[in-house]
Amino acid sequence: MRQRRTASIKRRITGTVAALCLAAAPVVAVAAPAQAASTCASGGNIAMGKYYVVNNLWGNGSGTGWQCVWDNWQSGDTVGWGTNWQWSGQSNSVKSYSSIILGWHWGWQRPNTELPVQLSANRSIPTTWSYEVTGSGTMNVAYDLWLHNESNPGASSGPSDEIMIWPYKSGGAGPAGTLQATVNIGGGTWDLYRGWIDAGNGTGWNVFSFVRTSNTTSVNFNLRDFANNLVNRGWISNNKYLTSVQAGTEVFTGNGQLNTHSYWVDVQ
Repeated sequence: MRQRRTASIKRRITGTVAALCLAAAPVVAVAAPAQAASTCASGGNIAMGKYYVVNNLWGNGSGTGWQCVWDNWQSGDTVGWGTNWQWSGQSNSVKSYSSIILGWHWGWQRPNTELPVQLSANRSIPTTWSYEVTGSGTMNVAYDLWLHNESNPGASSGPSDEIMIWPYKSGGAGPAGTLQATVNIGGGTWDLYRGWIDAGNGTGWNVFSFVRTSNTTSVNFNLRDFANNLVNRGWISNNKYLTSVQAGTEVFTGNGQLNTHSYWVDVQ
């Protein structure tokens, strides 16, 4: 298994890029679908209603390369977006997690996110995601859910727990932690891993990863069911607050593209 994390604090993005950034000449030459907006800047993001798409290159210090993101279309809370990349370097280190974000990400950017919600409220959180992956290398397609002890965390508030859901992986990508169980949730079979992310200075958070035993490019399930599985095991307290739902690609090495045909998530 390949380790998914470095010891540094991950995915902390400081800064907003609202305009198109094409400073790197090799990136400009990469073809992408027709789009309304795009960015290749590290930390660049694109607002899409209650969500925003972010070019999160949090681990690019462990390799060299580039990544871009773009929006394709939006109808209400259902959207289409994409990302392409080319990364080399340490094969066991994540270079990026370009994703679409609902809610907190070391601060808040968009209104009407429907978050945070306490797990004890047992709110339904249905989601659908249809996508296509092309290229080669080591990567995954994953949801990333963040939990906090407090109801309204700020930019400096570290999470207490992280829940990842991998419906797709390639090239030997593996999660942090150790295998604990195999479970059936949302029409799929998942290997459940449990681990710890060391953020340095004595801080960090628990990480739980559901890795689908066979790849799929179309999901339709309730995120509440994954959180409830961990609550029922006694691994996460019902008093925690879900503060963020993210969906994107963790890329270790290689080149490729994720094209999201349709994505939607709602807190009900």
